[in-house]
Amino acid sequence: MKLLQCYIDDLIKTALMEDINYMDAAADNLIPPEHKSSAYYVAKDSGVVCGIEVAKRVFELVGGDVSFNILMNDGTKVKKGDVIARLEGSTLTLLKGERTALNLLQHMSGIATATNKCVELVAGTNASVTDTRKTLPGLRGIQKYAVTVGGGKNHRYNLSDAAMLKDNHIDAYGSITAAVAELRKHIGHTVKIEVEVRDLDELREALATGVEIIMLDNMNCQEMTEAVKITNGAALLEASGNITLDNIAEVAKTGVDIISLGALTHSVKCFDVSMKIEKK
Repeated sequence: MKLLQCYIDDLIKTALMEDINYMDAAADNLIPPEHKSSAYYVAKDSGVVCGIEVAKRVFELVGGDVSFNILMNDGTKVKKGDVIARLEGSTLTLLKGERTALNLLQHMSGIATATNKCVELVAGTNASVTDTRKTLPGLRGIQKYAVTVGGGKNHRYNLSDAAMLKDNHIDAYGSITAAVAELRKHIGHTVKIEVEVRDLDELREALATGVEIIMLDNMNCQEMTEAVKITNGAALLEASGNITLDNIAEVAKTGVDIISLGALTHSVKCFDVSMKIEKK
């Protein structure tokens, strides 16, 4: 997966304008333009690096005149104390880009690290770990990229990617059967339909419509195991709701095909990285 450079650049420019606006009141009044420094990125915890090229691009856009030597590429597992990158050049550029670059790198690495933990916990089962649309505005692209770096897969990117009938769609329209029948009259042949079900009776109704994917919403493991037996491969089954590191392995063993976690993007802990300027 490779993100469009124009998307990355627009995101960085927005972040820089928010952080710097017109000038850096400290650095611009303290550091002469010709001043040079060396710096390095150091991991403060163990995890998966993600967003290092994005961090590098921040310094190119904020002022340039900095060499950014990447030592640990995206997807690399690091431990506390590992040096991820070395930087050298304009002190003003280093200081102005420091926080924006770290914000993006830490957030993306946090998502990749959390995803990787989930992927490792379901290893040996048929289940794949995916994200959801519970992303931060403007950051969906980098958040979903970070999930893939951590070894996960992406759910739909937006409402146009697939026709997903959730509980509110069904309750508003009247029934699963009626909603799917009406939907099939309008969507194109390339659009898949996913239906969210809340119990085994709704599962049976959804199966009868021939939809491709069924989401098992907030079901316990016993119910999901029974759902897998009832479905018998007729549709992909997605487990969602109240899934944590403590129970994800048990959920995977039920035989579901997909486990989606909104927490991978909406409430993930940042991975701790610091930039240290070396003293003269």
